[in-house]
Amino acid sequence: MDRSQKADLVAELKDVFAETGVVVITRNLGLSVAQSSDLRSKMRDAGAQFKVAKNRLAKIALEGSDYSPLSDLLTGPTALATSSDPVAAAKVAVEFAKTTDRFEIVGGAMGTTLLDVNGVKALAELPSLDQLRGTLVGLIQAPATKIARIAKEPGGQLARVLAAKAAA
Repeated sequence: MDRSQKADLVAELKDVFAETGVVVITRNLGLSVAQSSDLRSKMRDAGAQFKVAKNRLAKIALEGSDYSPLSDLLTGPTALATSSDPVAAAKVAVEFAKTTDRFEIVGGAMGTTLLDVNGVKALAELPSLDQLRGTLVGLIQAPATKIARIAKEPGGQLARVLAAKAAA
């Protein structure tokens, strides 16, 4: 990799760190190509990215960003899982770590908040952004549905009384 390619990679990583909601640092302990492809596919499906980058270049890209405390975690064969949804990358990484012992979570960060392994696991247990939106829409719609039901109920009762009188 020549100097210009390294500069391009650092610039790309800086853009990723500027736009992301969460960064999860993982350690690859010998994943096969099939396992790595499977992980990347799952990340992509969840709206996250999984990138292996040289630690030195990642540390340069982290300088001056909200995620600069992560520099200490970049030792050994590491990779970065990122997503704009604060839960997506953590959820996929934790689920994948349960399936293989060759992949472990080192830590992560959400904005300026540094997360240890347990923090990333706790983040993965939270509902995703789409699930929260669905719950919120359901909560907003529920009162309107109840009001409509209450408003039409007296008319329904009157119709049932009249139908009973007509039948008798």
